[in-house]
Amino acid sequence: MRAIVWTGIARMGRVLRAGVWWVGGLLLAFAGANIHDPYLTPIKGWSLPLFVAAGLCGLLVLRRTGIGRRPALALLWLAVPLCTVGAEAVFQIRKAQVLSMREPLAAELGRHFIVGYRRVGEVEALAARGLIGGVFVSRHNLAGRSSEALRDEIGHLQEIRRQAGLPPLTVAADQEGGIVSRLSPWLPHRSAPGALADLPPGERRASARALGQAHGRDLQSIGVTVNLAPVLDLRRDRPPDPLDFHSLIAQRAISDDPEVVAEVAAAYAEGVTGGGVRPTAKHFPGLGRAQSDTHHFRAVIGEPRAVLEATDWLPFRRVLAADPQTLLMVGHAIVAAVDPDRPASHSRLLVDGVIRRDWGFDGLIVTDDMAMTPVYQYGFCRAVVEALNAGVDLLLFALDGSQLYRAMSCAVDAGKRGRLDRAMLAASDRRLLDSGH
Repeated sequence: MRAIVWTGIARMGRVLRAGVWWVGGLLLAFAGANIHDPYLTPIKGWSLPLFVAAGLCGLLVLRRTGIGRRPALALLWLAVPLCTVGAEAVFQIRKAQVLSMREPLAAELGRHFIVGYRRVGEVEALAARGLIGGVFVSRHNLAGRSSEALRDEIGHLQEIRRQAGLPPLTVAADQEGGIVSRLSPWLPHRSAPGALADLPPGERRASARALGQAHGRDLQSIGVTVNLAPVLDLRRDRPPDPLDFHSLIAQRAISDDPEVVAEVAAAYAEGVTGGGVRPTAKHFPGLGRAQSDTHHFRAVIGEPRAVLEATDWLPFRRVLAADPQTLLMVGHAIVAAVDPDRPASHSRLLVDGVIRRDWGFDGLIVTDDMAMTPVYQYGFCRAVVEALNAGVDLLLFALDGSQLYRAMSCAVDAGKRGRLDRAMLAASDRRLLDSGH
């Protein structure tokens, strides 16, 4: 009896080991086939050798075990390096195709893209050929360096543009103050506008204006032209979300009172403009009501439009009306009452319908980072084309600028197939030209 039990346990152990190998092989093959997707950005640069080595080491281990006698399992682990190398080959081919584009359509579309980068060599050719309209800078560009070095690097890129006879690059940064100060401590670490919300109204406005001007001057000193601030989302009183790793709106919002948010944000934006940099009102349609972190999860705002207009959208309208230099950032939350089928960042019903037509806003609209999970869940190519057709002026690829190659390929292909709205693009080009972009 004991022998039968031990035999059963041993058999179960072999089944479990085989299951682990099957699951592990499938996960690694899937990851290898998607090494250039945003999910793997944190290990970008060494994902290729990592997955190739993992697949080959797995094959060697399998050969030394009884499990390795299963041909299908061995083929699965062989697929890990093959999928990885194949994905890298596809990326390199797409990159080479984009860099070799000479048709006017590519240059026309390029002005609509802002990309992050780590080494200046990644964007020099893109800047020179008009395949991008701007760059996004953060602490990745300052690690081990000084703010003066980044200033010189930005100047170098602008000189490339000048020599190419192209408009200056938009140079964007995320310097909200407080917990989101992407260029600190290289630039002074200042408070967020929310720290001023409890001051008396007159003092509050003056302090917000002074804070914005200080942020503007800091950023202008290194060549940044657009600050992705202030945050206009309303603070909501609800339990913290353990899966909210990046939005953290409760810590970034100015207040739960839309009137206070509008007052502080408008004064702050005025100060940023006075400091020589353009501010950005974000994140429309208001992530305060989003039930999940839109960096990673789909979020739906279910309130009626009338409620949103009177609360969450009030600060946006006030700030945009007060300073025409302010950009508007559209995020990846869905407004069910207006467009239940797609996020605001590429919803024509919201961008062209609500913001352009109903509100009368004719300034620049920029997306939140397109390298976020809701965009990929929806369909990356589809989202890029829809954003351009909706009237969005600038598409941001902050975390992983290499996503530009996929975006450009999608947009150019859509243009050749007649799926780009030429009237929308012409109107956007006019806005960019009027703004000096």
